[in-house]
Amino acid sequence: RGFKYWLRHPYLRLMTSYLVVFCNFLIFAEDPVSHSYTDCVIDIIGNIYAFILARYPPHGGYVALKIFMFVLAFITGMVIGKYFVHKFLLCRVFRLKMFSEEGQGSWMIMFLMVLVFTFVWSFCFNEFLLLGRPDYLRYKVSSNMGIENQTFMKFAAIGTWFGDFITAWMVTDMMLQEDQYEWWSRGLRRWWRRGLNRVYAFWGVAFTMTVIVCTAITTDYLDWDRISDDFMPTNELSRAFLASFILVMDLMIVMQDWEFPLFAGGMDIKLPGINTGDINFKMPGGDVHITGKWFNYGIIFIVMILDLNMWKNQIFYEPFIYGQYTDPDGYIYTVMDRAWLRNATRETLSYAWRWNHTNPLTNVTYGLADHRMNSRYHGYPLSVKGIAFGPSIAAFVAFGYLAKRFSK
Repeated sequence: RGFKYWLRHPYLRLMTSYLVVFCNFLIFAEDPVSHSYTDCVIDIIGNIYAFILARYPPHGGYVALKIFMFVLAFITGMVIGKYFVHKFLLCRVFRLKMFSEEGQGSWMIMFLMVLVFTFVWSFCFNEFLLLGRPDYLRYKVSSNMGIENQTFMKFAAIGTWFGDFITAWMVTDMMLQEDQYEWWSRGLRRWWRRGLNRVYAFWGVAFTMTVIVCTAITTDYLDWDRISDDFMPTNELSRAFLASFILVMDLMIVMQDWEFPLFAGGMDIKLPGINTGDINFKMPGGDVHITGKWFNYGIIFIVMILDLNMWKNQIFYEPFIYGQYTDPDGYIYTVMDRAWLRNATRETLSYAWRWNHTNPLTNVTYGLADHRMNSRYHGYPLSVKGIAFGPSIAAFVAFGYLAKRFSK
């Protein structure tokens, strides 16, 4: 019973999977960006969103050009991802056994390359747009998504919840279906494998928890600042370490899989909520075949993108940028008046100004309309906050080392 046995122990796997769910809820509740009413600006993700879903010019020709260019980006990314990155680099040059020339792991690589090429082609569209119609500057693709930070963070939290829940449930589901660690939960395993019990359990829990979570996130029925009551206040440094810890746990979930890094066996292991072990359908030009393991870890990959954005928020967070300010004790206040924020300066967006000037419309000080959070900001320098990425770097190094070691 060495390191590999304890790393993949069922109880440690369960703890890792469900701890990620809790930590993602905690950082969403404590993150001041989740309460910000300023425009959401996210590099790469914002550009892709604006390129595909927003800022269409009124001219039909430019609309057609935009659609043509992002469809071309999709095709280019999929072709290069499939044949150059996956088949040539990963399979033939690096010879990583978790990928195969038959297509294992190709969809995740293709998805990543589609994101990269869509981002690059968005700049090409900007050049065509400004060369043809300089007055169309407002339709230029940028990282500004045109929605409030608090709105985007709610969608991101729901998406992260969905990904974390599927991951945690699939880890549980796979362990109950497989035969390794045969002494573990024998009675539950027998019940789990009987008929469609596992399918009914998934949909019952998924529906109930999703309704509860979506209601809690999208409404103000649950006020975390009131519930926590300064029980566990965080600052930008502790939040950065928390975000880094979540990334480490994401990688741990993959490394703890009993078939890591090959993911070659277990073809009879079924996907959560359905009674089949893979997703297989035909498309023009080929077949789409996604096995359970790659379906699960593809979702983790998407969740990691959202977690990286969360980590970036903590590292580069500054109250003024997000329409917020701090009091002498470091508590963060959010200004909810977007019209007022458009003309705010560093002098007016401060505790001293907001609490010593009266709003002529309400005849009370501006500060009384602001939302006070339990989260704090102490102004740690970037060099100190950057240390928080150390655990994540160590986890990526460990991932590469274990992938090579366990491949033997």
